[in-house]
Amino acid sequence: MTFKATILTLYPDMFPGHLGHSLAGRALERAQWAIETVQIRDFSTDKHRSVDDTPAGGGAGMVLKPDVLARAIDSVAADARPRLLMSPRGRPLTQNRVREIAAGEGVVIVCGRFEGVDQRVIEARNLEEVSIGDYILSGGEPAALTLLDAVVRILPGVMGNDLSGLHESFESGLLEHPHYTRPQVFEDREIPAVLTSGNHAAIEAWRQEQALKLTQERRPDLLPQPVKK
Repeated sequence: MTFKATILTLYPDMFPGHLGHSLAGRALERAQWAIETVQIRDFSTDKHRSVDDTPAGGGAGMVLKPDVLARAIDSVAADARPRLLMSPRGRPLTQNRVREIAAGEGVVIVCGRFEGVDQRVIEARNLEEVSIGDYILSGGEPAALTLLDAVVRILPGVMGNDLSGLHESFESGLLEHPHYTRPQVFEDREIPAVLTSGNHAAIEAWRQEQALKLTQERRPDLLPQPVKK
């Protein structure tokens, strides 16, 4: 089964973007995954091909119209793929959610623009709002590319060594340990001796210790929290 991504966007030329290169690009050429775009503007019915209108209740900016977006969504074949809306107010994307998506047959992603999307179409078409971080982008396209990047790389056979993803940040609940390679000395900084000792048990213990230390320093929220009495 080929993983299929359908992207609803006002800017289809932004895809596949960087996903047409490197590992993802080679996997795309091998048909390990597929991507198609749907131009939302094609589903406008007025002569100006309008896709947005002023916010109800007033305010700055414009809002993506529910009827136009609904028709675009309905043009996509109904299947079991989750329907995502990239949105800064969505639930944060996690590695666990990435793995859930990668285990399925694909994904449908709606890329918002302007001030947002009419709430009624979000509810009527059961869109799952997903955020890639606590910041605002000009639109959902860069976020969609980021999500797909995370998903495609862990599809079976995309990485040369499927084990290479098992020790990365978030896979074990911790940030990843530091990495080193030759030369042995770089600007008076040496590779930690344990990594060249040949003692695999000691190396694994060091990596675990470093991962825990980094997580405590940078992302303590990832660690189990003490139970409040």
